[in-house]
Amino acid sequence: MIYANPILIAAAVIPAIVLLVRVEKADRLEKESRRLLLSLVIFGIAATVIASLGERIGIALLGSLFDENSTIFNVLLYFGVVAFSEEGAKYVLLKRKTWNNPEFNCQFDGVVYSVFVSLGFALWENIGYVAMYGLSTALVRAVTAVPGHACFGVFMGAWYGMAKRREGAGDYEGSASLRCRALLVPALLHGFYDFTATFENVNMGWIFLVFVIAMFLAANRLVKRLSANDVYIERNRFGFWI
Repeated sequence: MIYANPILIAAAVIPAIVLLVRVEKADRLEKESRRLLLSLVIFGIAATVIASLGERIGIALLGSLFDENSTIFNVLLYFGVVAFSEEGAKYVLLKRKTWNNPEFNCQFDGVVYSVFVSLGFALWENIGYVAMYGLSTALVRAVTAVPGHACFGVFMGAWYGMAKRREGAGDYEGSASLRCRALLVPALLHGFYDFTATFENVNMGWIFLVFVIAMFLAANRLVKRLSANDVYIERNRFGFWI
């Protein structure tokens, strides 16, 4: 049992903690409270429950319409059911917890918040996988799935932070459009990740490897750029955030 094995516990938890610390350090202008960050990790854990329910319903519906061995079933499963259940659950809880929080006063905060929710999700999911499959699975997921969730969080947070700033400037239509991207972009990345990771084909394995490396590099570069160019969201003379 994982709960009796400190090595398995560490293997399941440490990768997420390392990434949490890294993104928190990148928050250049104003650090978030420990209480808020911890609550976001807990919200990420809660998102696993919501996503699991959504996936069960979606899989049952797809199974009634398509052959489970068909390509269309797998495309809809990974790009639709799994991706939107997981990223949708993260996004809903992220927005509920942070959108009107007074600590959300810098654009980069959106990245921090989203990554903390995503890694709370990944941490709890990782514990389940390691408990079932052991240390070898922990090592593989430490360099694939856990950083993958962090990357999904980075892309979600980038659009989410921009959406907050747009709303503060009074551009509600632009803000809504950016919030849609905050969900759509990570969901499509997540779907492609899962689809290529599970497709039993040598060529697809290479596609998966190239995709993962490119996504990791892009997310890392995005974090550095957004952190370096972070700005406060300030109130203008009409009382709106800008």
